[in-house]
Amino acid sequence: MKTKKFASLFLATTLLTGILAGCSGGDDESTSSEGGDTIKIGLNLELSGPVASYGSSEADGIDLAIEEINAAGGIDGKEIVPVKVDNKSDASEATNAAIKLTSQDNVSAIIGAATSGNTVAQVQIALDSKTPIITPSGTSPTVTVAEDGSVNEFTFRTSFIDPFQGTVAANFATQELKVKTAAVYADNASDYAKGLAESFIADFEAAGGKIVSEESYVAKDNDFRSTLTRIKSANPDFVFIPGYYEEVGLIVKQARELGITVPLMGADGWDSPTIVELAGAEALNNTYIINHYSAEDPDGKAKEFADKYEAKYGEAPNSFNALGYDTVYLLKDAIERAGSTDGAKIQEALAATKDLELVTGLYTVDENHHPIKSATILEFIDGKQVFNTKVNP
Repeated sequence: MKTKKFASLFLATTLLTGILAGCSGGDDESTSSEGGDTIKIGLNLELSGPVASYGSSEADGIDLAIEEINAAGGIDGKEIVPVKVDNKSDASEATNAAIKLTSQDNVSAIIGAATSGNTVAQVQIALDSKTPIITPSGTSPTVTVAEDGSVNEFTFRTSFIDPFQGTVAANFATQELKVKTAAVYADNASDYAKGLAESFIADFEAAGGKIVSEESYVAKDNDFRSTLTRIKSANPDFVFIPGYYEEVGLIVKQARELGITVPLMGADGWDSPTIVELAGAEALNNTYIINHYSAEDPDGKAKEFADKYEAKYGEAPNSFNALGYDTVYLLKDAIERAGSTDGAKIQEALAATKDLELVTGLYTVDENHHPIKSATILEFIDGKQVFNTKVNP
């Protein structure tokens, strides 16, 4: 996921000068923490603000994983101590949180943010302090690869990347739904939405499909009827709507009210219970979502997690719950293989991760710190997300 805008890092860079010299990069502070009985893990999450649904869901999955690991003896006998900070769904707040976690709390690693923009806002801090950051759900390639093509050395992710989602959507539309024409309706201020749209269009056309309409909306809009009317007049077989649940819920509702009955599809930005409240269960019928996980996945590990999560929280988990949970176990595996809580050593172990079995799939890190893993297609049926199929990379 990627936030619509993120702030400049000039302020953060200025604040970092001199502050981070003593942080988690093999210094005396880090060496001291290795001799203790605890491992501090920072949680830099969207616990309030426009995308709080994502961060709060990940926090629940993270809490479950930490509870399990500590009950089983911790990591190499050390208890995990989470240090949770609310970035308020804002990139500047995410930057400030990362500074606090690395310079004051001296965490060994940071989990979060949930969105790509709020994760990118921490990249320089991670590098300067040699503190690994793992975003559970930041899907933009820019999280781990800078615009100049260089890899962001200390930044990792548990989720797959946006171009993969666009490719999955195009292949599902052409191969499974057998559609020939499509419209694309994307948030023109979101790099997340634009990246997904570009990938979908390229792969849909490469498969022989035709794009008959390309439209855009602006975040926080609430009336999409005029644009949807234009899309309807183009008579597409299918509409791809990459975006966030806040707007997508209203788009789906208004599209159905205007008589657009063709399949609608989006990516992981749709994954929030709020979308059902906004769109209505009936309007969501015949819509599909690319996601990281399904509680109905027949895979045994997924079912085991779903049972444990439901026992603790009284409801079935969503993909953000699962990604938060998996991120803790990804970090646990790296710390154990590193044999250290030193940030640089954890970074090396994370980069070498191969064939790690997680709830959301078998996980391997490639040379760009992108995970090689499968995607899940879910279908909304009467307001419920129902497992449709799994797509391997």
